[in-house]
Amino acid sequence: MSAPAWLTTHPIAHRGLHDASISVIENTAAAFSAAVARGYGMETDLQISADGEAMVHHDDSLGRLTEGTGRLAEMSAAQIKAARFKTGTDRILTLGELCDLVAGRASLLLELKSHFDGDTRLPKRAVEVLSGYRGPIAVMSFDPALIEPVRHLQPALTRGIVAERSYSHSEWRMLPQSVKRSMTWLLHAPRSRPQFIAYSVKDLPAAPPLLARTLFGLPLLTWTVRSDADRKVAARWADQIIFEGWRP
Repeated sequence: MSAPAWLTTHPIAHRGLHDASISVIENTAAAFSAAVARGYGMETDLQISADGEAMVHHDDSLGRLTEGTGRLAEMSAAQIKAARFKTGTDRILTLGELCDLVAGRASLLLELKSHFDGDTRLPKRAVEVLSGYRGPIAVMSFDPALIEPVRHLQPALTRGIVAERSYSHSEWRMLPQSVKRSMTWLLHAPRSRPQFIAYSVKDLPAAPPLLARTLFGLPLLTWTVRSDADRKVAARWADQIIFEGWRP
């Protein structure tokens, strides 16, 4: 099954159309509503709670944007939703609440966050919640082990892989070189069967995503576009942008 045309129709606001200077915080109802109002698609992140709920939040712990501390994976959905953001009045949403908010009015690109520990509760819960959703929506992850279950559980749900050239950041330190190599070169593709690639703009051009685009027709999204210079790179090598802190 090929990727749907809507995937590349509109620029995609990274974590919603957020702007902390006016108290519109990333991955909140205010940021998603702003993206809808401007006609953008939107990207967001999902974490799994201790009781198996898909929560809309980038970090795996509280504290950077919210009051309080604690790892989301060790907290219930109710405990996570009780956390206040340091700015604004929004609370952390569940995936179901996000779907109700957007209600098909804009495309949604959901990144499944992973600890690379074999836990597949998040894709399973996402598929369960999205089974009744009728708007344009797709899931993606750096971890192919979270995308492979989606292919089996809900083949009709659009799925993609997030990737970059080098996994040198500290967050990837625990991964074996063989896993990093597989992620860099998309060697997992026969198992994960991605329908699109989301690749770092700072690493373009790069052979793996361009080969996937040219030989297999996979749409290429690029992240995170933050300037006109980034957009020029994206225009040369990619089909659509995921942007932040700057508006196309």
